[in-house]
Amino acid sequence: MRDEISAYKRERILEEAVKLFYERGFSGTTLDDIAGKLGVTKPFIYTHFRSKVELLEAVCRPTIEMSLNAIAQAAQHEGTAADRLHRGVVDFTKVVLQRQGNIAVYFREEKHLSEAGLAEINALRKRFDRVLSDLLQEGVNNGEFQIEDIRVAALAIGGMVSWAYTWYQPEGRLSFDDISARLAHFVLQMVAAQPAAVPAET
Repeated sequence: MRDEISAYKRERILEEAVKLFYERGFSGTTLDDIAGKLGVTKPFIYTHFRSKVELLEAVCRPTIEMSLNAIAQAAQHEGTAADRLHRGVVDFTKVVLQRQGNIAVYFREEKHLSEAGLAEINALRKRFDRVLSDLLQEGVNNGEFQIEDIRVAALAIGGMVSWAYTWYQPEGRLSFDDISARLAHFVLQMVAAQPAAVPAET
């Protein structure tokens, strides 16, 4: 029970930090600001995070980890390369849309991360690109995809989906699931997936 309460308190700190970092920027937000929103004192935050930079890293890193997991789990699933790519992009897109504030803070405030924190996140991003590249290469090898440059294709896919945080509107014309499915379909078009290999949209 104690661990659950501690995890809940930590999550509440992160929730308020994301909101304030998003609205005011990292430099424009103090730990006192975050504590005030929570109705606590600054020492309460220090029991969970040693500094504002460590808090920023805790806001940014999980989104990269979740994105990597989405692609890695899809790549390991059964099915054709196209099936797995479609699934991976759908799940990756959902991570980006669900954590829109977190990813916005990451792209805006990356310069404030510690050297070690940035290195850790960059390593996760490289693993993401490698897993996605391997899946694309598999599709090329078995004749499902036609891609001239695997590396560029992986970067383009990652960039296209990640950038959805800038235009996604929860109350917009397309639903959460619609956007995820359409981006996955666009990705299959990008890699020239053969018609028989393209999963039907639902």
